[in-house]
Amino acid sequence: MTVPSTLSHALQQTQEWLKELRDTAGLADETEALSVFRVVLHQLRDRLTVDEAVQLAAQLPVIFRGIYYEGWVPARVPDKEVRTRQQFLDKTVMELLPRRLPPEPMVKSVFAILAHHLDPGEISDVISQQPDGLKELWPLTARTFKERMRPT
Repeated sequence: MTVPSTLSHALQQTQEWLKELRDTAGLADETEALSVFRVVLHQLRDRLTVDEAVQLAAQLPVIFRGIYYEGWVPARVPDKEVRTRQQFLDKTVMELLPRRLPPEPMVKSVFAILAHHLDPGEISDVISQQPDGLKELWPLTARTFKERMRPT
């Protein structure tokens, strides 16, 4: 059976991102990386407005897009119960169980991969919807993109 090139490319891109996360976050393997990616994507998605969540999803590789939408209930977003960095990290820890991984480096690693691979303007829009404490989990270049792009 021949795999269509679009699926082959999607699988290759997914494997590259998972290996990148495995290496940057010091994870055991790609299976653990996939769990981390899923949890962080869901936490981020649920903090965005429906429009912004859809715009971010459109930027994701097709396999991650499917994971991103898994279990999404647009009527329940944005999640107003998670207002602080600590609440975001605590919820991430709970979702990662039974894996006991430090949440902050996991979140920072996923955010760094998203900032590296996706459109900087879109990432800037996503960051702008986050509370200040969560914004700090993104790479500095992603946080300052719009400021740097303003005409002087």
